[in-house]
Amino acid sequence: MPPLPEEDWKEEEPPVQAVSAEAARRLREQNPPVSPWWVVAGQAGVGLVAALLAWAFTGKQNVGWSAAYGALAVVVPAAVFARGISSRVSSLNAATAAMGFLVWEMVKLGLTVAMLLAAPSLVAGLSWPALLVGLVLAMKVYWVALAFKPRPKRTEG
Repeated sequence: MPPLPEEDWKEEEPPVQAVSAEAARRLREQNPPVSPWWVVAGQAGVGLVAALLAWAFTGKQNVGWSAAYGALAVVVPAAVFARGISSRVSSLNAATAAMGFLVWEMVKLGLTVAMLLAAPSLVAGLSWPALLVGLVLAMKVYWVALAFKPRPKRTEG
C-alpha cells in the first residue's frame, strides 16, 4: 500500500492566540483552583473519622490506630508535596514548574512507601486491612475536593 500524500495526514494546528493579562485574570476568577491545603485538611478529617469508626465498630484500639496510620501515610506526604509545590510556583516558568511537580510527586510517593514499610514497627498490633481502609479513604478525598471546589465568581456584564 503506498504511503498517503503529506496533505492527507497532516493535521491542521489550531491557531494560538495570545491572552491579555486582564483576560487571564478573568479566566482565573471564573475557574478558581482547588487549594492543595484544602485537600490535605480534608484527608486529615476523613482519616480521623475513619479511625474513630474503625475503633468504634471493632472495639479494638489497635484497629483504630491502624486506620489512622493508613490515613497519615497519605496526609503527611500530601502536606510535604503541597508545601513543595506552593513555595516558589509564581516565579517559575512552565518547564521548571512541571519538573518541580514531578520531583515533589516522587518525594511524596517515596515518603508514602517509607511510612508503609515502617508501619509494623510503629503501630502495635497493626491491622493491615484497617490501615488500607484508612489509606484508601484518605486518597479518595481528591475526588471529593473537586466536588467542593470554590465556585466561580460572578462577573458583571
